[in-house]
Amino acid sequence: MKLIIALISGVLFGAGLTIAQMVNPEKVLNFLDITGQWDASLALVMASALTIFGSGYFLLVRTKDKPLLDKEFIVSNNNKIDKPLIVGATIFGLGWGLIGICPGPALATLLTGNIKFFGFFIAMLIGMQVAQKISNTIANE
Repeated sequence: MKLIIALISGVLFGAGLTIAQMVNPEKVLNFLDITGQWDASLALVMASALTIFGSGYFLLVRTKDKPLLDKEFIVSNNNKIDKPLIVGATIFGLGWGLIGICPGPALATLLTGNIKFFGFFIAMLIGMQVAQKISNTIANE
């Protein structure tokens, strides 16, 4: 049941990204270009998403002692801002700002049959593996 819910959630998320045109790098780059041809429509997408999530969270999730399909909520207790977080966020932001695509929309684009971002997706997978190896190396020292 968890896998079915995860699949449905992923499909809805991908459909939302596609409908909102987050899979279109030009749209994203125009949103990020606040001094040029700024396109504020993605701000409306974010505001809508936050409104829907916030309503659902406060009405459904916050009132529950445990999730529907698990024994307990899994919440990270790591609240420190450290070097890996800063480096990762910087790389993510630079990549998103330079080419207008990030992991979620890249996957959604790939699943539509558009192979234009296949290179990005492969580079992302390699980057994830390299980051994991670096993290493991640091943890073992």
